[in-house]
Amino acid sequence: MTIWLLAVILLASLAALGYRQGAVRVGFSFFGILIGAVLAVPLGRLLGKLLGPLGIKDPIVVWAISPLIVFVLFSIIFKVAAAAAHHKVEVHYKYHAGDLRLALWERLNHRLGLCLGLLNGTAYLILIAFLIYVPSYLTVQVASSDTGPKWMRFLNLLGRDLHNTGFVRVARSIDSLPQIDYDMADFAALLYRNPLVEARLSNYPAFLALGERPEFQDLGNDKEFIEAWQRVDPVMTLFDHPKIEAIRSNPELLTAIWDAAAPNLEDLRTFLVTGESPNFAPIRILGRWRFDVNAAIVAMRRAKPNMPSSEMQRVKRYMEAAFNKTSCVARPDNQVTLKNMPSLQPPVAGAPPAGTQTLEGKWQDAGGKYLLSLSGGQELPAKVEGDRLMIASQGMELVFNRED
Repeated sequence: MTIWLLAVILLASLAALGYRQGAVRVGFSFFGILIGAVLAVPLGRLLGKLLGPLGIKDPIVVWAISPLIVFVLFSIIFKVAAAAAHHKVEVHYKYHAGDLRLALWERLNHRLGLCLGLLNGTAYLILIAFLIYVPSYLTVQVASSDTGPKWMRFLNLLGRDLHNTGFVRVARSIDSLPQIDYDMADFAALLYRNPLVEARLSNYPAFLALGERPEFQDLGNDKEFIEAWQRVDPVMTLFDHPKIEAIRSNPELLTAIWDAAAPNLEDLRTFLVTGESPNFAPIRILGRWRFDVNAAIVAMRRAKPNMPSSEMQRVKRYMEAAFNKTSCVARPDNQVTLKNMPSLQPPVAGAPPAGTQTLEGKWQDAGGKYLLSLSGGQELPAKVEGDRLMIASQGMELVFNRED
């Protein structure tokens, strides 16, 4: 209903305006609409790069207003040109053509202006339908209740009416946005509607590097945000959270998120459902790994079967205290990090335990096994068996279990 009401109001008002302004001005406006609509997106991308230094850093705002600014600028330019052309034509007929030709011209000018006004109204209606369709594609999916902002509820009403009237086909006919934009919107809605995927999301191989960034570490440790997400609070409440705003205001980080997610959306969906990544499954070392004290003790017993039980108990106590926070992260860019890594040699009885350190390095495939080249010149062989990672070091085997 709202779409047809919008169409009637728009066509009637633009027809009346066309009758009043005349064919020359309305004709120029029509070409301004066409050229502005065609150039809005490509020139909008260029303009978007200039808005950052002007203080507009939110990429969503930049994405939305840049094409609009280009369109308005072209409309103004053509309206100024239309006013100049109309003035010249009016002066000619008023002072040089005679009264009869002036009367005939004014009648033609108004009637043709009315027809061109209807054409302008149709063009604006198509553009408005497109402007409704694009944002409502996401907002309809994440609308949680009637408590959302009024603008979102009104936009969703227009979006639903766009589909109910079938006018959405008109909006789609001029849609030049790539399909990946809509796929990413679908994925964003999926995350919002299914907050329990958060635990698995951070372990997706393509997101391992992002998960190490302080912005996401802080967000994951924010109990208030996690609880709000799990309650499926209104999306704008989450969107305006300070830690989300910090991510939104970081264009470099947003680009990294897009580059990690966009090429892997289908694989990412599969991973969230099954826990398996077809794209990254052949690289078995990828993932987050947590140190397994009991498995490391069993490996040591196999390697040193003659070790006295008293010594083994001392080693076990040391490992339980020293390795309780040790973890390993192996990323697709061949980077590997050993976090909270203590000394591999148990301290002498009575000596204070040594501190932990973070070792950075690279991993490389070694014929089905792996070689870790860590800071300090250490090179440690490693292998993966099922969900267990084993790293050989100084006669001691470090055993890690994959995090789900």
